[in-house]
Amino acid sequence: MTNGQEQGHRSARNGLSALARDARGNVLALMAAGMFPLAGMVGGAVDLSRMYIVKTKLQHACDAGALAGRKAMGAGVWTQANGMPNATAERFFAANIGQNPYGANGLEHEFNESAGRVTGTASADVPMTLMRIFGFEERTITVSCDAEMRLPNTDVMFVLDVTGSMGSKATSSDSETKMVALRRAVKCFYEIVARLDTDATCDGGAPSGGTGDQVQIRFGFVPYNTNVNVGRLLPTAYLADRWSYQSREPRYASRQEWQLQSSSTNPRQNVSYPNVRSSDCTQANATALNTSNTQTNGNERTVTETRYTRTGWTSSTSHAGTCQGYSETTTSRYQYVTVTEFSQWRYDLIEHPVAGLKNGPTAWNGSIELPLGSNGTNRTVAWDGCIEERQTVTGTNFTPIPDDAIDLDIDRVPDNAASRWGPLLRSAIYTRYSGGNYTRNRVETASDLDNNSSYSCPTESRKMAPWTDAGGFSSYVNSLTPNGNTYHDIGLLWGARLLSPTGLFASENAVTPQGGEIERHLIFMTDGDTVTHNFGYSAYGVPWYDRRNVASPGTANNGSFNNEVNARFDAICSAVKNQNVTLWVISFGNGSNATTEGRLEDCATPGRYFTARSSSALQATFRQIADQISALRLTN
Repeated sequence: MTNGQEQGHRSARNGLSALARDARGNVLALMAAGMFPLAGMVGGAVDLSRMYIVKTKLQHACDAGALAGRKAMGAGVWTQANGMPNATAERFFAANIGQNPYGANGLEHEFNESAGRVTGTASADVPMTLMRIFGFEERTITVSCDAEMRLPNTDVMFVLDVTGSMGSKATSSDSETKMVALRRAVKCFYEIVARLDTDATCDGGAPSGGTGDQVQIRFGFVPYNTNVNVGRLLPTAYLADRWSYQSREPRYASRQEWQLQSSSTNPRQNVSYPNVRSSDCTQANATALNTSNTQTNGNERTVTETRYTRTGWTSSTSHAGTCQGYSETTTSRYQYVTVTEFSQWRYDLIEHPVAGLKNGPTAWNGSIELPLGSNGTNRTVAWDGCIEERQTVTGTNFTPIPDDAIDLDIDRVPDNAASRWGPLLRSAIYTRYSGGNYTRNRVETASDLDNNSSYSCPTESRKMAPWTDAGGFSSYVNSLTPNGNTYHDIGLLWGARLLSPTGLFASENAVTPQGGEIERHLIFMTDGDTVTHNFGYSAYGVPWYDRRNVASPGTANNGSFNNEVNARFDAICSAVKNQNVTLWVISFGNGSNATTEGRLEDCATPGRYFTARSSSALQATFRQIADQISALRLTN
């Protein structure tokens, strides 16, 4: 190698070393190498953000459709003739998703219903942008949604007017009576809330599926007219053992007489009577010959009697003959005794023993025996379950409720005589009519006086219960019949008692078996004004006689005390609302005057008063209440 060649090689090596040591020459190559992964990172972030936004949009649209469809469905079925529930769901989905949201396409969605629950699915294809350089063309996004009408744990107490006027029509154009309309409206309410099909034909079709076991839904009933039928729902200790009635009791008188104690007769002995005339041996004289002997020793007497009886005739001549016969001797012993026998009746306020109706701690008998029969003998007195109220006071102002008005205390558990109830015993009542007038004075007579009081006892009330059997619910509602006068106070009072979480049935009503809170609703429906009568046997006795809840009920058999009942009703309304109960009030038909309707509106929780002038309006009102106490919510 020449010096020139060696010098060239040395220069080349030095140039390469210098290039390796100079970083400025590597930037372009490094940037070219890093652009590819950087594009993937940025593109992925952008496309993932678009996918998230599209999914959120899809979810909102799906939810909106499910909620709207379920609301449109109401208490009916999904496949209604007009297709409105599904069409509503579709419309709300479209309004919320828009056209090709964020470049998404291929939108698909579907809504279905089962057991009152609307479910939906929705999907969309999201085209990729920068991620396309990695071979990712698009991604499909899918969401699901569902919605149902779901109540919280709920108790609903129906307090229903079943008075005689409910047997008429609300309007002349109605095809059914008010009672028939009420039965249907209550059953349609049940279909909405319980999601079970009754025997009623309701607007919106038949529901199914129930409410499941995640929520407790219970219903109770207090049908009322003059009275309420609640006695057999109570423990037997809650009713008194003795109760006073406008009734009667037998009075007795005493006298003394000889009474036969024993008697014996000796065997017959044959005898003959010679030389007698034929006329002396006839049938008429057959027992003419008798002898007797009486011995008395203090209160005892012995009588010995010998009787001779002729039995036949023989004759040897035409003028005389012989009679054949026999004799017998009877010895009888008597005692001088005092006899007590029915003398007359005492008609007054009479206390009768009623403990015989009790059959253990919780069971009841249907009747008792009282000495009200002929001449003071026992007679069966039936009990249908209606009750007389506990201690009260008279008056027309119960704000605040007086301490002595124990009857108006919703929660008071009986603990003494004043706080216990008594059984209504219709056939133990007697009204007193003397000298051409009714009297409140005692009457003593041997005559049987009549009972001229009127009486009605409605269908037995029901405590709060799940009523998961729609057939049983229908049967009970169908048993409601119109009869009697209108005493609003007693109906509302017992509706509150059976619903209260802190009273007679606190152990059943306070919380669910799992300890859950309960929302409480009381629905009070009436078709008219308060109607009372002096001789109507009610929860406070026969008012003209007893005057327990009214001081001056007017003339006998021709007066009323509506103001007293209305005052009590007002006080109970306030007490119910103070228990955190939503009080719904419905005035049905045109039987209530303006004053009554004002009172009913004041009774209701604000915004919870309704008027329903016709049968169809009543069903719509119950439906509206059912919808309001239901809570429409997403369940996913």
